[in-house]
Amino acid sequence: MEVINLNEKLGKFADHFNPRIIAELNGQHVKLGKFKGDFVWHSHQSEDEMFYVLKGKFFMDFRDQTLEINEGEIIIVPKGVEHRPRADEEVCVMLFEPSSTINTGNIENELTRVKLDWV
Repeated sequence: MEVINLNEKLGKFADHFNPRIIAELNGQHVKLGKFKGDFVWHSHQSEDEMFYVLKGKFFMDFRDQTLEINEGEIIIVPKGVEHRPRADEEVCVMLFEPSSTINTGNIENELTRVKLDWV
């Protein structure tokens, strides 16, 4: 058991759309990430995703709407729903996902991270 300082962990990386694992529980990874700009449209066929905004805000684009997620808020994207996170300014988020979740879901490109680093 250990206490995890989120600000300390966030200070250990600066790149965007490259989440880091900070903990694991019940087959789930707890991840930290930073977003800035537009991510890729994608979906996850088998996993729901939860995004918790620690600092800043971002937009979650869906094909029929866009939602704004602000500091202190969460959004859960159900499996199978196509989405695209984007942020005008840097935002820091915590994600809860099954350990098997690939960040780009059904899409493979230069942003795909199959094996994530721990911080």
